[in-house]
Amino acid sequence: MKIFSASQIKSWDAYSIREQHITADAMMERAAASCYHWLINNHFTQKPILVFCGKGNNGGDGLALARMLAQSNIPVTVYILEPGKPGSDDFQVNLQRLQQLTGNIHFIQSEHFFPLIEKDHLVIDALFGTGLNKPLDNIALQLVEYLNHTHVPIISIDLPSGLFPDKSTAGSATIHALHTLSFQSIKLAFLMPENNLSVGEFHILDIGLSRQYEEEESAVHEIMDPGIIRALIKPRNKFSHKGSFGHAALVTGSYGMMGAAVLAAKGCMQTGTGKLTCYIPSCGYDIMQLSVPEAMCKVAGEKVIESIGNITGYDAIGIGPGIGLQNEFSLLLKEIFQAANKPLVLDADALNTLAADKKLLVQIPEGSVITPHPKEFERMFGMVENDFERLQLAADKASQLKIYIVLKGHYTAVITPHGKIYFNNTGNAGMAKAGMGDILTGMITGLLSQQYPLPEAAMLAVYLHGLAGDIAASKYSQQAMQASHLVNCIGDAWKLIT
Repeated sequence: MKIFSASQIKSWDAYSIREQHITADAMMERAAASCYHWLINNHFTQKPILVFCGKGNNGGDGLALARMLAQSNIPVTVYILEPGKPGSDDFQVNLQRLQQLTGNIHFIQSEHFFPLIEKDHLVIDALFGTGLNKPLDNIALQLVEYLNHTHVPIISIDLPSGLFPDKSTAGSATIHALHTLSFQSIKLAFLMPENNLSVGEFHILDIGLSRQYEEEESAVHEIMDPGIIRALIKPRNKFSHKGSFGHAALVTGSYGMMGAAVLAAKGCMQTGTGKLTCYIPSCGYDIMQLSVPEAMCKVAGEKVIESIGNITGYDAIGIGPGIGLQNEFSLLLKEIFQAANKPLVLDADALNTLAADKKLLVQIPEGSVITPHPKEFERMFGMVENDFERLQLAADKASQLKIYIVLKGHYTAVITPHGKIYFNNTGNAGMAKAGMGDILTGMITGLLSQQYPLPEAAMLAVYLHGLAGDIAASKYSQQAMQASHLVNCIGDAWKLIT
């Protein structure tokens, strides 16, 4: 699913109206009806509803929704924010229709007009939509803060008032919605951690916008969905042998950190690589041989990785899980970078080594993958003011260094050096535990070894990783699930998408 900017969404609406030979008012009716049916189907019409409207088209959606609720004899009261300016044409049309049905309409000209809101009320926020272009101020700001402090459930139409769809509103006031009912496509703002309190749980409602526009219009950002992921999977030839699926290598583990090495190795094997060689310290030899008997082991030091020799015979190499932080690793990474002739996957302490010796960043082989979480990213590339800045900086660095960046989080982003960004929507908060990233490193390495190209290898690994996490959470709960549970659910995840 493509994620369009605010200007593209506006164009999509206009294109659909022209193509389908309908009026803007008819499109507004579709939007309101989709919200009405969502409220009915999710049992949100059992209590008195207060609809707060601005005087733009988002407010028009709210007025149309209020009319549909009133026609169904659902108690509804409308409050219109009065800025002293006329409303949009579609707002005025819907206001006239509502006035013919009910007189329960009030105008808010100052804070003295704010209504008393009871705990059993439901608030519908239709104050401002994608057309908002500046932070809230004056009476609008006061109203939003008042609604938030009532602590009643708020459902926002299109997006929470005060929130920009494709740029940061960090530090600015927004509605804190329990649910956001948005139309046709996800907004970029919904995927940013800084907006979690504002957006709540979002739901994308189909209002019949043009499929042709969606297919033909390009977008920088996309959401990975099952259809996209299934199309990436390569069928396995029945006459294949282990050599058909590549030879992966992992440089991993140290004294006291062999669990990370084991998890990475299991993740690599579970994604289907033909062979795996693990470079490990001798202190972890027995652990690895017993835990992952399918993997071959090469001793590369006593308690830490010291030297790995010739690495040109592998189809993909993953480096970092559990290697620890040693001064010598900077030299080791430099040695690997110079010798590597295949993609590298860099994670964990490999990233921390890069952060400590930033001259190494420009030596990362082109086409490699780094998998930082936000703090690791900032240690390598610098602090940012907000999540949007971090995403843009990641895009800039991916282009500059000609690498792929897997920026981990609830909606992990796969960022390409060509300007495309793919967000993942599998996974859950139970995955916020040690070892999860080690598994992902192994999975990306395993897919690369099978000649999956980038960014497809990273996309498939991230999606499978999150899906296995969802399966693990369903079995063990988010609280109890561990990384070892997730790695054992990768096979179940494969079954769901093949």
